[in-house]
Amino acid sequence: MARTNRRLTRDSRYGKYVDGPDPLAPPVDLAEALDAIGEDVMAGSSPEQALREFLRRGGAERAGLDDLARQVAERRRELASKHNLDGTLQEIRQLLDRAVLAERKQLARDALMDEGDRALSEMQLDNLSPSPAAAVSELNGYDWKSSDAHADFEKIKDLLGREMLDQRFAGMKQALENASDEDRAAITAMLGDLNTLLDAHKRGEDTPEQFDEFMAKHSGFFPENPSTIDELLDTLAQRAAAAQRMRNSMTQEQRDELDALAQEAFGSPELMESLAELDGNLQSLRPGENWDGSEGMNGEQGLGLGDGTGVFQDLADLDALSEQLSQGYNGSRIDDLDLETLSRQLGEQAAVDARTLQQLERALRDSGTMKRASDGSLKLTPKAMRQLGKALLRDVAEKMSGRQGNRDLRQAGAAGERSGATREWAFGDTEPWDVTRTITNAITRTAGLGGAGPRGPGVRIEIGDVEVQETEARTQACVALLVDTSFSMAMDGRWVPMKRTALALHTLITSRFRGDELQLIGFGRHAEVMDIDQIVGLDAMWDKGTNLHHALLLANRHFRKHPNAQPVLLIVTDGEPTSHLEPNGEVFFSYPPHPLTVAHAVRELDTSMRLGAQTSFFRLGDDPGLARFIDSMARRVGGSVVAPEADDLGAAVVSSYLGSRGGPAAGGGGGGFDDMFGRGWGRWAG
Repeated sequence: MARTNRRLTRDSRYGKYVDGPDPLAPPVDLAEALDAIGEDVMAGSSPEQALREFLRRGGAERAGLDDLARQVAERRRELASKHNLDGTLQEIRQLLDRAVLAERKQLARDALMDEGDRALSEMQLDNLSPSPAAAVSELNGYDWKSSDAHADFEKIKDLLGREMLDQRFAGMKQALENASDEDRAAITAMLGDLNTLLDAHKRGEDTPEQFDEFMAKHSGFFPENPSTIDELLDTLAQRAAAAQRMRNSMTQEQRDELDALAQEAFGSPELMESLAELDGNLQSLRPGENWDGSEGMNGEQGLGLGDGTGVFQDLADLDALSEQLSQGYNGSRIDDLDLETLSRQLGEQAAVDARTLQQLERALRDSGTMKRASDGSLKLTPKAMRQLGKALLRDVAEKMSGRQGNRDLRQAGAAGERSGATREWAFGDTEPWDVTRTITNAITRTAGLGGAGPRGPGVRIEIGDVEVQETEARTQACVALLVDTSFSMAMDGRWVPMKRTALALHTLITSRFRGDELQLIGFGRHAEVMDIDQIVGLDAMWDKGTNLHHALLLANRHFRKHPNAQPVLLIVTDGEPTSHLEPNGEVFFSYPPHPLTVAHAVRELDTSMRLGAQTSFFRLGDDPGLARFIDSMARRVGGSVVAPEADDLGAAVVSSYLGSRGGPAAGGGGGGFDDMFGRGWGRWAG
């Protein structure tokens, strides 16, 4: 039995999974998509627009809709520039020239032929019309002396019949090569029954039994195996419409030649009459198909009628794919993409890329990162905001680590700083267990019982065995982050860094320092307290005024609500205060800054100092007036000033916050980074 198993294992072969998406394929990675979407949202796009833009661009190693659309356009240009529509006429000319040449050779070899008959035949051949259609008509009554020439001439009629049928029923040209009279009779019978069925369907008088009877009799002509008359109609109408578009794309001379030649198809006009009736039925039943289009085909490779119809079907498929990939029509969804057609036209990899995009969009919606609001718009969920914040904090960690000598940020952290001592666990303790001490206590207690616990041999941990690691008490902070939302922030490229900073600090405090109280305050012409999703989605507006006075009023109110916490005041701005609140609640604005506006801001900053706030200013830009104002304000309250580049703003604010928690503001927060950032939350951020 073991030998059999080994043989089966050795002989096993695994192929490609063909029934839908591969169940063993790795799940799609949402991190890159969420980062890109979040960046666009912060820059002012709606979540819906940001999602669509990411799907269009794709990822670093993932094709997007624009890449697929480019491939579709290239494939379409290749088809249109490669072919021309003269293939059938060229083939007829070749057969005609070959037949005439063979006949001339036979006339020259036939010594027994009457000279008058030879001269008459040669004169008839010499005076043939240059038009293939007219020449074929002129030779219809010709008495061929060469059997090979006669066979080639008859091939012209056979070719025309097969090409005409191949236009409507793919594969007929090959299937009917060397067709017998019985084969032709079967075609005639099928076309008659088909037109009868379609006539009845037009009148609403057809029945499922009639369709089943038709398919039972003629199923060999329909390899698509349609199960309903509508499926049959769709297949026939799409190909017939492509044939009509091919005809529309020909020159008038080409159309006239083919129309004249078509009367000779299979040596009888009956075929064309049946096909014309079929085309009329299909146009009546499927008017929505594109029957009027045309295409410029100026390539070197001639297309026969059947092959050309297939190319025009390909062009129609590519046009449909282009529209699907554009996602520009009402109600468009990425699930509209026809993966089967995409694979057929561009190859399997294109279908894999499109399916990945579909899975990515579904994953973003189903994973709880995006949801529909009551107004139908797409919104980022709190879960998405947390994930974005974590990514931003990782960036901040890398920047801060690089500036501080590449410290390792992946060390363990706890609710406070570990003292190195342990103690017995008591109800309400949240400190981490000391696992080594806990297991040692359990082993010692078990050994004292003779090596067995009350329930048998083995070591069992009881509540009394547990020891926890002692941590030093940590100060609770009450944090107010004041961010300038005046138009100059957006105009000078500081809008997104400001939002990234707010989100990074919000994520750090809500995830690592949950005891701290953070309030985000945006200030332009006036100030307001903002939720994190509100500030992340905030659009830049032309808002004259930088109302630091109002922002400080709100910050001081926040500090007073938490009298036992350490106040931390963080102010991000790129301009001097130019507006303040009047006693009646109206906003006063003046540029250059009015002394009264400055006095109001200074008064509230003094209040923050009296409340014990540790203050840090983050000055953006190189305005000398702003630099003098902020330096004087910082000196007045014993605060610090940082002038970061826009991309370093997040790291600067987080570092200052951590420094304010760890000790006095003087020194710019360096000690806080060493003591708290490097050893505390780094494992979480990593």
